Amino acid sequence: MENIRIQDDLYTYVNREKLEELVIPDDMPMAGGFAALSTDVEKLMIGEFNTMCAEASYPNDYLARACKLYTLAKDVKRKKKHGIKPALKNLAILKKLSSLRGYNLHTKELILKGIAMPINIAVEPNMKDTTHHCVMIQGPSVILPDTSYYAEGKEQQKEMLLNMWSGFAKQVLAIAGHSEEEADALLKNTLSFDALIAKYVKSNEEWSEYTKMYNPMKTGRVAGMVKPLNLKKLLTDLFGLIPEEIIVAEPRYFKNFKEVFNPDNFEMYKAWAYVTSLMGSCSLLSEELRDLGGGFRRALSGIAAVSTPEKFAYQLASGMYSEPVGLYYGEKYFGEEAKADIIDIVRQIVATYQKRIKDNDILEQATKDKAILKLSTMGIKMGYPDRVEEIYDKLVFDESKSLYDAVSTLRKIRILENFAKLGKEVDRTHWAMPGHMVNACYDPFVNDITFPAAILQAPFYSIKQSRSENLGGIGAVIGHEISHAFDSNGAKCDELGNLNNWWTKADERKFNKKVNAMIKQFDGIELPWGKVNGKFTVSENIADNGGMAVTLDIMSSSEGVSFEEYFTNWARVWCQKAKPEYQALLLQVDVHGPNILRANMPPRNFPEWYETFKVKKSDKMYIAPSKRVVIW
Repeated sequence: MENIRIQDDLYTYVNREKLEELVIPDDMPMAGGFAALSTDVEKLMIGEFNTMCAEASYPNDYLARACKLYTLAKDVKRKKKHGIKPALKNLAILKKLSSLRGYNLHTKELILKGIAMPINIAVEPNMKDTTHHCVMIQGPSVILPDTSYYAEGKEQQKEMLLNMWSGFAKQVLAIAGHSEEEADALLKNTLSFDALIAKYVKSNEEWSEYTKMYNPMKTGRVAGMVKPLNLKKLLTDLFGLIPEEIIVAEPRYFKNFKEVFNPDNFEMYKAWAYVTSLMGSCSLLSEELRDLGGGFRRALSGIAAVSTPEKFAYQLASGMYSEPVGLYYGEKYFGEEAKADIIDIVRQIVATYQKRIKDNDILEQATKDKAILKLSTMGIKMGYPDRVEEIYDKLVFDESKSLYDAVSTLRKIRILENFAKLGKEVDRTHWAMPGHMVNACYDPFVNDITFPAAILQAPFYSIKQSRSENLGGIGAVIGHEISHAFDSNGAKCDELGNLNNWWTKADERKFNKKVNAMIKQFDGIELPWGKVNGKFTVSENIADNGGMAVTLDIMSSSEGVSFEEYFTNWARVWCQKAKPEYQALLLQVDVHGPNILRANMPPRNFPEWYETFKVKKSDKMYIAPSKRVVIW
C-alpha cells in the first residue's frame, strides 16, 4: 500500500494505515466506519444497562422493562432449562391442522403466533394518500438471502448453500426430538416449498424500486387469486371489516399463488412453516440453539463466532424498546450545542439545494417549482424525539415466563398495534430510527430526514473538526439523504410523500437519461468479491453524488475552507475492513455500493476533485468530462 497515490485511489490512500490496524472481531463480519461507531455505542449502552440492573435504579418504566428483558435474555442457565420446549409448544398448532378448512379457521392465530405464512399482511401508509393507512400484502421470504441465488446457472452455489442451511436445520430438528428419517422428510418438503416461492417472489433488485409496490386491487379480486386461503375471513378476523381495496406489493407472486399454496401442497407448506419458524426462533432458546440458528447467517458473512449472551441480550432489549433507549442515549450523550450546529448545516444544505435547482438551466420552471416546494416542506428530525410513542406503554411481559414467551408476547402486541392503525391517520411525527442507531434515512412517504444522535460524532461530525471536514463527513451524508427526495424512487413522490408525477414529460426524459448514465457508471465494475449491479444500487449512488454536489457548492462559496480536508474526510467515513464472504453477500442484498466505490466514484464527477489533487488523464481516478454525471 506504500506506493498508492491519492489520484489513483482516494479510499486506500486515506485509509491505508487504518485498514492495516483494523481487526475484525470474531462475532462480526466487518470493522471500522459505521461498524466502529455502532460498537462503541453498544459498549457504552451495555455498561449503562449493567449499572441500571446492578443498582435496580431506572430512569423510567420503559428502561426498567428493557433492563428486565436484557436480564432475562442473558440468563444462560434459565434459557437452557426451558430449551426448545417453548417454541415447540407454540408450533404445536400446525400438527392439528389436517386440512385447509381447519387452516382457514386459525390463520389469525398463526399470524399472532409468528408462524410463517404463505402471505404476509401489514398496515402501511397509502402511497397515493400518505395521511391514511391501507392494507398491503406480499409474499414470504426465501431461505437464501435473495432469489438471485436461485437463478439459472447458479444451481451449484444454490445446492451448496441449501445443503449448508439444511445441516444446521437437521441439528435443530434432532434437538426437537425428530428422528433422522423425520428430519429428512421435513427438510425435503421445506426445500420444495421454498423452491416454489423462489420462482415468483421479488428479488432484492426488484424491491429496490420500492414505488412499484403500489398495485391497488379490489379485495374481491385478490381473494379469488389467493384461494384456497380464505382472505375475506382473515381480513374480518384481523380488522373487523373487509377493506374495499388492498395494495398488492408482489403481483407476480399472487398471480401464481395457487401453484404455491393448494391442497396438494398443504403438507409441504406445513413442513416449511414448522422448520423455518423453528429456525427463526432459535436465538430465543438455549445458547446451543442460538449458535445453530445463526450458523448459516454467520457462514454467509464469514463470521467466526456467535456473539456473547450479553451482547445478544442488549441487541434484543434495545431493539424491542428502541425509542426509549434512543431517547435516553440522546439526552445523556448528545449536546444541544452539537444539535444547533448540525441543524445550521442542514439549513445551509437545503438552501443551497434550492439555489442549485433554481439556477438549473435544464429543468423547466414547473418542475423547478415543485422540487423547491418539496425541499421547503421537508421535515428535519435531528438527534432524538421529544417523547416516547404510546406503543411502549403497552409493551409489558411476564418476567416469570421463558425468554421465548416474553418476546412472543411483545411481538404480538406490536403486530396488533400495526393492525389497529387501519382507519387511523398516519403519525407523521414518528421517528424512523432511534437515537442510539448509527445511521440516517430519508422517508419518501413523509418527506423528512432523520439523523439519530449516534451518527453525529467523528469522523462524520465533531465540533472539534474543521468546517471542511464536517462538510465532507456529515454534510455530505445530510446531502445524501436530502438527495433521496430526488433519486430514481423519491422523485416519483411529491412534497407530501404521495406517489405523484410532478415532472414535465421533457424533464422526466432528461432525468431518466441521467439515471441511466449513473447506472452505466457503476454497472459491471469488477471487485475481488464480485460484480457491481448498477441498477440495484442506482438510488444510493444518485444520493451519494447529490450529497457531494451540494456540499462542494457550499465549499466553493465559503472562505477559509480546504478541499483537501473535505475529500480526505469523505474517504475516511467509508473506511471499512470486511470479510470477503460478507462483501460478496452485500453485492446481492444491499442497495448501497461497496464502500471503496462510495469513496472513489463520486469525486470523479466534480471539477474540484481534479483541481485539488491535480488529477490527470493518466491517473486511475480520472473520468473524461463527457462521462461525468451530476444530477442535482
